[in-house]
Amino acid sequence: MTTLDTGQKLAPRASFFNDPVIRGIIYQVVVAVLLIAFISWIIGNTAANLAAQNKTTGFDFLWKTAGFDISFSLLPWSRASYYWEAFLVGITNTLLVAIIGIVLATMLGFTIGIARLSSNFIVSSLATVYIEVIRNVPLLLQLFFWYFAVLKAMPAVRESITLPFDAFINQRGIMVPRPTPDQEFTWVMVAIVVCLVAAIAIGVWATRIRTRTGRYPASIVLAGKFGDACVTLLVGFTALAILLNAVYPVANGTVIAAIVAAAIAAASVTRFAPIARGVMTFAVAFVILNFMIGGMLSWLSPVVTSAGAALIALVMASVVYTNATERPPSDARFPLALLILIVVAIPALIYWVTGATLAFEVPVLERFNFRGGVQLPPEFVALVFGLTIYTAAFIAETVRAGIQSVNRGQTEAAQSLGLKDGDRLRLVIVPQAMRVIIPPLTSQYLNLTKNSSLGAAIGYPELVNVFAGTSLNQTGRAIECIFMVMLVYLTLSLLTSAIMNWYNGRVKLVER
Repeated sequence: MTTLDTGQKLAPRASFFNDPVIRGIIYQVVVAVLLIAFISWIIGNTAANLAAQNKTTGFDFLWKTAGFDISFSLLPWSRASYYWEAFLVGITNTLLVAIIGIVLATMLGFTIGIARLSSNFIVSSLATVYIEVIRNVPLLLQLFFWYFAVLKAMPAVRESITLPFDAFINQRGIMVPRPTPDQEFTWVMVAIVVCLVAAIAIGVWATRIRTRTGRYPASIVLAGKFGDACVTLLVGFTALAILLNAVYPVANGTVIAAIVAAAIAAASVTRFAPIARGVMTFAVAFVILNFMIGGMLSWLSPVVTSAGAALIALVMASVVYTNATERPPSDARFPLALLILIVVAIPALIYWVTGATLAFEVPVLERFNFRGGVQLPPEFVALVFGLTIYTAAFIAETVRAGIQSVNRGQTEAAQSLGLKDGDRLRLVIVPQAMRVIIPPLTSQYLNLTKNSSLGAAIGYPELVNVFAGTSLNQTGRAIECIFMVMLVYLTLSLLTSAIMNWYNGRVKLVER
């Protein structure tokens, strides 16, 4: 033991092997050496076994002809394509299912999660039954049900069920029209992207102003009223024109539709706005329901179809009218109609100015199959539907937990400010609940992406089926194929996690 000049005694120095820092370094070095030795042993053992079986390794097989067919592909494919092209086909097919499934599952999951907390007993009970049943049935069994018991039980091609908008469904899948845009339509697509970004920027700016001042800017309020009138005019004219020209043709139907739509649009910015919204809702709902019921239940008489569509449309119109009478003032509402007008009207103007055309190739039934259009195979439909239904049940529980985690005082404060149920949920509850929802929601997105590999069980040509299945069996390069598939799923998972973590950082609670 030594002392300082001041007389203070120093603690005794620990021996070399008893020093915690030295011990920690030694342990890490030992573990690293053992791990390197283990990996080296695995590599050496694998190389020896491959040499004993006279098998070679490497990725040169990727430039060899595959020689097999793929039933569904977004990329050009033939039997003369290479294995690296099969790898890309598997990736694109997997991404297609994952992206569509994530979008649909999120929409359905949020709807079901909010419905489970509804004060309506029937709505909340139905949501609870859906969640409890779907979550406790294995996903693979659900995929078998949708594929074998539902889609494969559809009628043959010549007895196809007619769906709205010139779509058909049968044992071979769903046939939908194929869009065939011309070269000028590229400018319309660019305009849509630019207008979408501009609409988001305007919405964020207006929301920040409202957060700071308590109300939206006067220019946004005025533009929002104009947007309400324009959207009402466009939607009302479209619905009434179809009603008076296609459903119940009358003389000068287009002119009458324009006059009535203009009257509804003018009334939408006055104190008669609830009535205008109810009338427009009835017209739109009646047209859509009449086409849907008539297309799916073609054996019903036109009178019964129209009566059923009118009854449902009347109920929807009454609900919209009731909600419209309770809407907050225009300076307290988010200018959604203005943003919709920006995204729709400007591209429509460019579409008209450039003379672009967007035609649709309608599927036509011939002797043995449909010609034209796009055929969505039953394997794709069953996989997307099954993943969406299954994942949405877990997302719904996540949403329910997130909403219930928000302090009850926040709801009471929003009620004291006079916010209605929809505004209270959109402006107060859900933004705070997202801090709790995002982390488990990320896990569900990852699960959906990885669960797409179950498509191999029903014959969908996703990555595992195409590359870790057919390509592996034909080439015998198990290590290379499995390694590439694992690398793809790892990359997709890390990319999804990075995006969701970035968003989570944007919405997380900032502590003082």
